[in-house]
Amino acid sequence: MVTPPTPTPLLSIVVPVYGVEAYLRQCLDSIRADVPDDEAAQVEVIAVDDASPDRCGELLRAYAAEHPGVRVLHLDRNVGLGPARNAGLDVATGRYVWFVDSDDWLPAGTIPAVLDRLRTDRPDVMMVDHLRVHECGREEVDASSRLLRATPGVVRLADRPQLLRVQHTAWNKVVRREFMAELGLRFHPGWYEDIPFSHPLLIGAERISVLDRVCYLYRQGRQGAITSTRSGRHFDSFEQYDRLFAWLRERHPDGRWHAELFDLMVNHFLVVVGNDDRLHPHLRRDFFRRVAAHYRTYLPRGGYPRPGGVSGLKHRLVGRDSYLAYAALRRAHRLAGRLRGSTGGDPATSGADPAPGSPAQDRTLVSTHGNGSE
Repeated sequence: MVTPPTPTPLLSIVVPVYGVEAYLRQCLDSIRADVPDDEAAQVEVIAVDDASPDRCGELLRAYAAEHPGVRVLHLDRNVGLGPARNAGLDVATGRYVWFVDSDDWLPAGTIPAVLDRLRTDRPDVMMVDHLRVHECGREEVDASSRLLRATPGVVRLADRPQLLRVQHTAWNKVVRREFMAELGLRFHPGWYEDIPFSHPLLIGAERISVLDRVCYLYRQGRQGAITSTRSGRHFDSFEQYDRLFAWLRERHPDGRWHAELFDLMVNHFLVVVGNDDRLHPHLRRDFFRRVAAHYRTYLPRGGYPRPGGVSGLKHRLVGRDSYLAYAALRRAHRLAGRLRGSTGGDPATSGADPAPGSPAQDRTLVSTHGNGSE
């Protein structure tokens, strides 16, 4: 008797798990409950227990026993978010892979919509929209979501360059697995692991599709997330940008996309250096000095379109390595923000990531970016 071949799933969802005991079931339920019965063979869920110190490993074993579509991979030691994603990727069999963080969840109707669009567009990368959800339940549209609007059919980045400015995370992209291998992309250790992964996906893709609907609910304010953790590990971002520009030099020695990525890099560094939730005050000067060094190292030979307003002023101060002037500007902005807040205006310390180059960026000094699992 010949055993019939097991059909290849269309979609593998990789869920790295670390320290999220309170949120894990909500995440997994939002995925499994959303898979239509007649599509069960088309979706596999791979949960990677990154040696979580709480009961996550036990919860995963029990969950997998109840749900045959869930596979669990237990790591012997904690390796961090990026390598944990790699471990799940290594055993994934789906044509497409989606990396979903285990403290976030999917709204109802997401999986059918994703499967349908993947079949229709056959993209290398499909981008999806998201909402930020605060612990109080308040939902917030990301400032960069507007850049996804009105994207016609299947495009290349050259057709819609603004897509490079959508929040650079892994979880807002569903990626063809063989395409990822063709680019040689893997997640690197350390925080901000999305940087050398997300941008190359869009630059290298021949077929980019946009599913213009909210497919991801991004939890805000969780204790332990890197966006709310003061740590010297935010300095990991410098090495991640080194990796990004090394990839760019190898793949595009003509300098294409260099100016755009340089502008995004400086904007991102300014978000981090201005954020009290990420950097202790005694680390801020050293971080700024590293930003200025990266500015000098990667400044495009032909220059770049520096933003206007306050953002442009901060770029100039970085270029001059003028920390004292930057610190004075930051104090003035924070004072102005408090005054605006007392009169009913928006405070300068808005929690949302502004779309790079948007007017909101000029008035925002703190932001959020990604989740940490290590």
